[in-house]
Amino acid sequence: MTKNKSQEGLNVKKENFSEWYSQVLDKAEVTDLRSGVKGFVVIRPWGAMAIENMYSLYEKALQKKSHKPTFFPVVIPEKNFKKESSHVKGFSPEVFWLEKIKGEDKLALRPTSETAMYEMYALWIRSHRDLPLKLYQRANVFRYETKSTRPLIRAREFYWIEAHDCFATKEQAEAQVQEDIQTTEEVMHQKFGIPFLPMKRPEWDKFAGAEYTVASDVIMPDNKLIQQPSTHFLGQHFSKAFDVKFKTEHGEEKFVWQTCYGPAISRILASVISTHGDDKGLIIPFCISPIQLIIVPIFNKDNKNKVLKETQKIKEKLEEFEIKTEIDDSEKRPGEKYHEWELKGVPFRLEVGEKELKEKSLTLFIRDTEKKEKIKISDLKKLKKLGEEFDTRLKEKADKFQKGKIVNCKTKEEIKSALSKGKIVRTNFCAVDRTGEKCAELIEKEFNAEVRGTVADKNERATGVCPICKNKANYVVYIGKSY
Repeated sequence: MTKNKSQEGLNVKKENFSEWYSQVLDKAEVTDLRSGVKGFVVIRPWGAMAIENMYSLYEKALQKKSHKPTFFPVVIPEKNFKKESSHVKGFSPEVFWLEKIKGEDKLALRPTSETAMYEMYALWIRSHRDLPLKLYQRANVFRYETKSTRPLIRAREFYWIEAHDCFATKEQAEAQVQEDIQTTEEVMHQKFGIPFLPMKRPEWDKFAGAEYTVASDVIMPDNKLIQQPSTHFLGQHFSKAFDVKFKTEHGEEKFVWQTCYGPAISRILASVISTHGDDKGLIIPFCISPIQLIIVPIFNKDNKNKVLKETQKIKEKLEEFEIKTEIDDSEKRPGEKYHEWELKGVPFRLEVGEKELKEKSLTLFIRDTEKKEKIKISDLKKLKKLGEEFDTRLKEKADKFQKGKIVNCKTKEEIKSALSKGKIVRTNFCAVDRTGEKCAELIEKEFNAEVRGTVADKNERATGVCPICKNKANYVVYIGKSY
């Protein structure tokens, strides 16, 4: 019998992260690179179902906070794209332009949707009664990535949510930035188990067209940082460019204040896979796993029908408890089935044979601990609670990993040493406006690392001097290598 990829399993340890990541995507059937277009990836059903579950949780959180869904065209007219000067300067190198059709505007595939959406906002917003306006869309965006690409991590197409909000005052808009950070905490950290550092980016690394950016940095197993959801305080730059104005209750005309927020769901999946997986393959959080429990019936030709009939009853009972369940009744040997579903990262496995049915006590395998325990058929409802405990363990393990990666450094030598050991550096720094850019450039040149910014949810006080220029330190920054 020809083996499929999932039966072959991994032949590399996770400590060899680059090869492990490539193998687990392929053999667990998350993605397929054989479409032959650089930077574009086919997401297979196992990956797509996880992404759909992630979308669902994120959209539920956004809607709970008064965001409404919408859909905008994938193309942006060139004239729109050029309206905000710093935005066009920042994004022009990344734009895919469509071949111009005679008599029509030149069109770009959206790299992000400010310049598509705000033209409509100018038509929709008239009065203070129209505010706040909080809309989001789930969308594919396209960026001409010239660096080496990695599936889900660095691509030319990715799947994301983008929220674009308008407010009457600066204070309301800045409160939205804080709400966005909290949404990342509630969903990406508390649900998906991915801890992050909310970094207020230095002036030279902010979103093109924003007054400031707060981005969520996640530490990957190879000790590199990957940027996950970012939120941007846009101020009035775009509202002035697109003439998005409202009349106050006193009849005064003012420009709106704006924010935008972008969780890239496909990229977050890369962190889920990388953070929680092990040498056997994926470990997917219970809340987003395509299958939360797989039942493996143990039968022979004499009792097959009886075992399968009872197994189906167990499945129906589990589905009543809203546990996503499937039965693997294929002709493969039980050991092969165990191996395959462990590779795919299914949180729980029930082994059901005639003996278990007679005793009304089934064998439960738990993917993250790799432990087996008995569970009575009458107690199956508690699997929902066990699923919550499963996700809590994943989160706590990831939190511990992040905490152990951050070290304090005071000198260039300490920074160099820490980075060489795969650490994230916390250090005093001169400035995060343009006056500090020279020190940041030296760090990038000498250490192949970046100043990621200051932690947005803490008031960390600097002491002493900047380790690079020896001038007075005014900020505490974090330095790391990134994708």
